Amino acid sequence: MNKEHPDHHDAELVLRLYELRREPVMRESRETLAKNFLPRSYDDIKPILTNREHPLNAAFRQTRTYWEMVYGMARHGIVDADFLAEMNGEGLLLFAKVQPFLEQIRRDTSPREFRNAEWIATESDVGKQLFASFQERMAKARSAKS
Repeated sequence: MNKEHPDHHDAELVLRLYELRREPVMRESRETLAKNFLPRSYDDIKPILTNREHPLNAAFRQTRTYWEMVYGMARHGIVDADFLAEMNGEGLLLFAKVQPFLEQIRRDTSPREFRNAEWIATESDVGKQLFASFQERMAKARSAKS
């Protein structure tokens, strides 16, 4: 799907994705990670990934798979990538939190982890800008809490 500009189909899909973000379980998961997830090392992430009983496991799985689905739509040309990133940057914030540990995450879980978020962060102009901003923000947050 190569088109010059987003169209009403892109807008309809982005609005539907927004509706899904407002679903109560998704909203709670997003809020939980926003307040309680700022890994400073891989040791902060590994228990979340490997222990289904960990308090952040369900929220992490919920949000990670949601954003991978969303960004996969852009990677596969279903929706305009820049338009999608402009309206849905929150997943790039999650990616910025885990990106420093991506190699270890992929080694311990799946080599496909976060591949769609990584794609939008490196291939979409808007995604690149947002991701750079989030990386800077996370670096400051990590150093402030150290």
